[in-house]
Amino acid sequence: MSFVDVQQNFMDYIKDPSLSLPDGIEARRMKIYRELFFNNIDGFVSNAFPVLKSLYAEQDWLKLVQNFFANHDCKTPIFIEIAQEFLVFLQTQYQTTEQDPPFMLELAHYEWLELVVAVAQDDPNQQLIETGWQEITQIKLCVSTTAQIAQYAFDVQHISPSHQPSEPSDNPQFFCIYRDVGEEVVFLQLNPLTAQVLAYMAQYNYVDYEVLIDWLVTTYAQIEPDALRQGCQQLLMDLSSKGIIKQFIEQ
Repeated sequence: MSFVDVQQNFMDYIKDPSLSLPDGIEARRMKIYRELFFNNIDGFVSNAFPVLKSLYAEQDWLKLVQNFFANHDCKTPIFIEIAQEFLVFLQTQYQTTEQDPPFMLELAHYEWLELVVAVAQDDPNQQLIETGWQEITQIKLCVSTTAQIAQYAFDVQHISPSHQPSEPSDNPQFFCIYRDVGEEVVFLQLNPLTAQVLAYMAQYNYVDYEVLIDWLVTTYAQIEPDALRQGCQQLLMDLSSKGIIKQFIEQ
């Protein structure tokens, strides 16, 4: 066998111990190698998805992680991105069973976004807004790189071992997951209009206030323009105080 073949057999056995033991390697040593690799992966996945894990019996969770470990071809060697690989595995490869909750994918995405926001890099072109509402109409506005907007069918923020809905909520659930000025990750439930405003702004590097107002007036033609303008000012001030909306300044 070539050295490449030896390496492949070694890796295959580590991922799936039901395969034949590689020639010339003691079973006890292979067990140590495998447990080291698997325990690391299990640790990363379990820490990234604590609520999802809490919904499974220990052996069922380990079986799920083993499925991921054996069958998913990770595209990144970066440990912190293992959570994203696990989410991709659930979304594209995993075949759900009766033990999996119907909200599995949405809950996993919700928990993954928390990690995304926690490690997101600040953009030097974005600065906190410390001005009044009069000035906020004169600056370039942007959604912070440390904020993410999401929509779910299930009431994911309340899911726990004692609360596992079997059906989606009557209305879509909108959220902004963001890092506040104290560097803490916060989950903010949004009303549909606020979610739509943030989703619109997130498409661009920045949006001028008057452009945003024009878009609102066009989109919500049934609402009086003055009411939209006043409401938008209040909304932007609230979001900027949380660090969700920032000022864009080109360096």
